Amino acid sequence: MTEIKFSKYPFGTKIRHHVSTNNYLPIEELKFIPESYPEALKTIDWTSLFANGNAPKYLDIGCGRGKFLILRSFELSNDNILGLEIRPEPVNWINDVVEGESIGNCRALHYSVANNMPFVESNSVNEIYYLFPDPWNKRKHYKKRAFTAKFVSECHRVLADDGKLFLATDVPEVHTYQINLLSKTGLFDVKILNSRDEWQLPVTNKERFCIRKNIDVYRTICTKVKPSVGG
Repeated sequence: MTEIKFSKYPFGTKIRHHVSTNNYLPIEELKFIPESYPEALKTIDWTSLFANGNAPKYLDIGCGRGKFLILRSFELSNDNILGLEIRPEPVNWINDVVEGESIGNCRALHYSVANNMPFVESNSVNEIYYLFPDPWNKRKHYKKRAFTAKFVSECHRVLADDGKLFLATDVPEVHTYQINLLSKTGLFDVKILNSRDEWQLPVTNKERFCIRKNIDVYRTICTKVKPSVGG
């Protein structure tokens, strides 16, 4: 695996933990679109993002500061991985690292998944990672959660047959919320892991913190259920 000295790439500006509330909502629900709102893309020219010009086979949704995204790209050989992040500062930093290290199969995009992912072809993605999302613990903030029935349906659409959605959180309520929602949709076979042995993915910054502090992490692998014939 390639070693990167991330210290070569200072963040420069302070990364905000949150952005405007409106940025977490679908564009059609907004009366006023803030200047900071990510562009609601319909299509993407993949040749402008990836060295081989192909569409991504892997998605890291809410990629944050991107170390998992970059480390995962090293494991994927010639397959492309795209990170989606609602805050522009980490996106800019990730892409600086990617360009500085000439990583041709990795890119981050400033985007809000509240607008679905119409630029991703149906049945085209092998794996989606949705790791340690902001829990938005207060009930009045639940509407900011990206993990909705609409989101689950969109993940199901873009995943190939037997494609997998990986979930991780250190918040028990979020884990329960996700499992209940997945159960209601019936779109995935859900496997809750009892240990990290079956996970086999790079360690995120948050996961490393949880391990160090002995905080429980809830890991789930969701396999796409094929639509029934005539269903």
